[in-house]
Amino acid sequence: MRKIIYLVLLNLVSVQLSAQINQETKSEKVERMQWWTEARFGMFIHWGLYALPARHEWVMSNENMSKKRYEKYANYFNPDLYDPTEWAQLAKKAGMKYVVFTAKHHDGFSMYDSKYTDYKVTNTPFGRDAMKELIDAFRAEGIRIGLYYSLIDWHHPDFLVKDPIHPERNNKKELAKDSNRNLQNFQKYLKNQLTEILTNYGKIDILFTDFSYPHRENGKGKAYWNSEDLYGQIRKLQPQIIINDRLDLKEEGGWDFMTPEQFMPKEWVTYEGKKVSWETCQTFSGYSWGYHRNDRSWKSSEQTIVMLIETVSKGGNLLLNVGPTARGIIQNEAVERLEATHQWMKFHSRAIYGCTAAPEQFEKPDNCLLTFNPKTNRLYVHVLEWPFKTIYLPGLEGKVAYAQLLNDGSELKLKTKKGAWLDDIKEDDSGLTITIPVAKPEVEIPVIEIFLK
Repeated sequence: MRKIIYLVLLNLVSVQLSAQINQETKSEKVERMQWWTEARFGMFIHWGLYALPARHEWVMSNENMSKKRYEKYANYFNPDLYDPTEWAQLAKKAGMKYVVFTAKHHDGFSMYDSKYTDYKVTNTPFGRDAMKELIDAFRAEGIRIGLYYSLIDWHHPDFLVKDPIHPERNNKKELAKDSNRNLQNFQKYLKNQLTEILTNYGKIDILFTDFSYPHRENGKGKAYWNSEDLYGQIRKLQPQIIINDRLDLKEEGGWDFMTPEQFMPKEWVTYEGKKVSWETCQTFSGYSWGYHRNDRSWKSSEQTIVMLIETVSKGGNLLLNVGPTARGIIQNEAVERLEATHQWMKFHSRAIYGCTAAPEQFEKPDNCLLTFNPKTNRLYVHVLEWPFKTIYLPGLEGKVAYAQLLNDGSELKLKTKKGAWLDDIKEDDSGLTITIPVAKPEVEIPVIEIFLK
């Protein structure tokens, strides 16, 4: 009963303290986030004990595994082929500007050398701080560092079992122990671990916390995590860090970007009617973030590239996930698609970096997506289906200085109504027609670069 009263009081306090907790000005926030907004493309890495069963990173919950049953995997975790430099070079080659690595997932296993638990990578046969090695390797390649940290912890003795996603939610013996679990101890643990990862590994650029679910029956949100206190500690330790929206502090302003997961928004993401910074996190295959041996539902290289383009065309970032094997290898299927992305980005990266949604005055042609660089004043037409001979651009008459294919820099001729054989266009039309080669350029998605006046 005492614990129930405490949680009720916490919720009341949270409601009362809904004032903004981020006191920086709008311009200060824009400046802090500028590199991230311009980067547009990052690598997500889900790697942990769940790579051994290789059946989904939620295997512990999905199969109702007890802690004891799941803990055995720590006795066998020994990724002898782990080469973080190789991973970093692959990400850099594909055009990714930042990485987000799983410091701890829901299973509670720390992929770094935490002093607050024995359940960690340095106590496995591997015996090394895998996260430190990865951070060092990616930094050496000039890639910004992000860390994923799960607020959920199915291993911690004070984490309530009466929970819709807990692996032992149906275990009556474990449920009976809930009355003796100490929430303050768990909250202290979260704060201590977050302090560790934000203190011992240099500058951390992004923190991806995961996740709050207060609206589910017996779910958990800001009162349970003591989110406002965590947010204050995070900002104190890393003032320039960029934080996602999963601490359940939207009303208080304790977030920098929203995180639609495994789907593409119809348009620029908004909050309370205003456009906000956002990032979609996506997998290469199915819905498993960790290594899944039997998953064959891989997106094609073309789908992956189009996903990146579409995200930027709606003002967002793409965080694309890999799930390495238990031996420390990124799957060939993922490597192939990253290599294909490299081949496309080699010629088209300036249609991505620093770009955003095109101004509303620019109407996209059929079967095309538009991105726009406000600094260079260039419009990019990403042609998803190559048409025959021409592409029509509504409303651009008198606004274009030059146009070219981005892959080879070859000029494209422009025609107005007066110079075009287009009987279906109205006399007062103000569009332009671009004459294009009959044969599609030998790139996955051709891009037309338009220099606006």
